[in-house]
Amino acid sequence: MKVLIITYYWPPAGGSGVQRWLKFVKYLQDFGIEPVVYTVKDENYPKEDVSLIKEVPKGITVLQQPIWNPQNILFWKKKNKQNKGVSNLGNNKILSFLRGNVFIPDPKIFWVKPSVKFLQKYLLKNKVDVIISTGPPHSMHLIAQKLHTNNNIKWIADFRDPWTDLYYAKDFKQSKFAKNKNRKLEESVLKNADCVLTVSKSLKKEFLKTASNVEVITNGFDDEVLENKAIILDKKFTISYIGLLPKQSNPKLLFKVLQKLLQENEDLKNDLQLNFTGDIADEVKQEIVKNNLIKYSNFEGYVSHEKAIACQKKSQVLLLLIPNVAKSEGILTGKLFEYLTAKRPILAMASENGDLAEILSETNAGVVVNYNNEEKLTSEILRLYNQYKKGSLEVNTKNIEQYHRKELTKKLVEIIKKINT
Repeated sequence: MKVLIITYYWPPAGGSGVQRWLKFVKYLQDFGIEPVVYTVKDENYPKEDVSLIKEVPKGITVLQQPIWNPQNILFWKKKNKQNKGVSNLGNNKILSFLRGNVFIPDPKIFWVKPSVKFLQKYLLKNKVDVIISTGPPHSMHLIAQKLHTNNNIKWIADFRDPWTDLYYAKDFKQSKFAKNKNRKLEESVLKNADCVLTVSKSLKKEFLKTASNVEVITNGFDDEVLENKAIILDKKFTISYIGLLPKQSNPKLLFKVLQKLLQENEDLKNDLQLNFTGDIADEVKQEIVKNNLIKYSNFEGYVSHEKAIACQKKSQVLLLLIPNVAKSEGILTGKLFEYLTAKRPILAMASENGDLAEILSETNAGVVVNYNNEEKLTSEILRLYNQYKKGSLEVNTKNIEQYHRKELTKKLVEIIKKINT
């Protein structure tokens, strides 16, 4: 059986967007599925991680075609792309407006027609059993939808994030026309795909309002995070955040609480260190300065996946922040599942009724504090700090094997075979 996977993000692309399907492709052949990947050629990705290239299985077919991407002109330049934070792109009101109102559903829309033409020629000579598209960018679904219609091939549309309910969509200041057009495109994809795949139960519930067949496969972790290299924990009481940190996740309450605790606790002044590894929004840095925490803060820009894993494992506490937006209950960052394997306590700020809270509870990996619960956040930080001072800060995670990428791929194969019968 052969599947065609349409994805914008592919090595050397860095960041969370590339991980999900890179890992599925890695394991599909173990279950008798031959993956064919279609992706962009020589793209100017905002973040790159060349170390991921070695994870692409040898011998698989990777089809590539150039893309004309207006972002290359409007949003960043090649020479400084690793430094220009994508977390701050929404701060330019003009560019954000263009992004939301001219390029619908996203700037990759210009790749749809040439991709359909290219892949149609491929399909005339090569039999494919299932087409899979993954978004964002959601233009990938439009490519797959056209091929699905023209060739009567089964189609799985994978939503790593929502479409019209995407948490940063408000930055685009979309007109009524743009909102309606996005909604209609999304509705068409949800209704016409043979299966809609997504990453959380809450998102499944939302998509079932339109789609008839929705399955959940979360993100996960892979073998590289399980390597038993010698780990020396940070000597300081480190609270570490690893990954993209947009302004919608700015933990203002955390900084307020830490400022108060520092005023009350002399030992904490000597022990505390906040680590931010990755692309951090300017608003977060401004809030740190506002709360007099800059001398306790360490900023390290985007790093390779391998280095990010090392940062997680040596930290005293891992900070997980879910965007404080409507329908945040269904947001599960991919970093969560690697955090689980680090076996360090997770302190999360999110909805206490969301999918994240359920997973942290069943894995015994950490606690969720609601965005505005100052009392609970204070007590949890003190609890973790007291354990740190006693030398007993640890966590005993359980039930995490289900999130291994190979187990998740097994679920994907079951879905592929089910829709293809």
